[in-house]
Amino acid sequence: MSAFRIVEIIPSRERCAEAGWYAWDFILDTPVDEALILSLRPFGSLLYLKSLSRPFFKVESDVSLIKGLVGDNFFRLSAHDSRRDLVQEVERFLAAAPDTNGKQ
Repeated sequence: MSAFRIVEIIPSRERCAEAGWYAWDFILDTPVDEALILSLRPFGSLLYLKSLSRPFFKVESDVSLIKGLVGDNFFRLSAHDSRRDLVQEVERFLAAAPDTNGKQ
């Protein structure tokens, strides 16, 4: 995975709390790339449409959805109220992932 750093995690503007879901945008210091997308597979079922002019991905489970576009400097995590802890879980997971140069 390319080296990157989470700059900020901010509540998303998507309105979904009334349905018991919450969303956060993970702002990165480098663009989303394929290696990052593939690394998110442990969080659910991956759909990766890389043939699109702006490749789209989503990683979906019963309690969460991670989605974004290749080249953007952010991705969005939505989670059911019962799994708001996924914000910290995804943050720890990405912080521990080595980059393509073998650094952590």
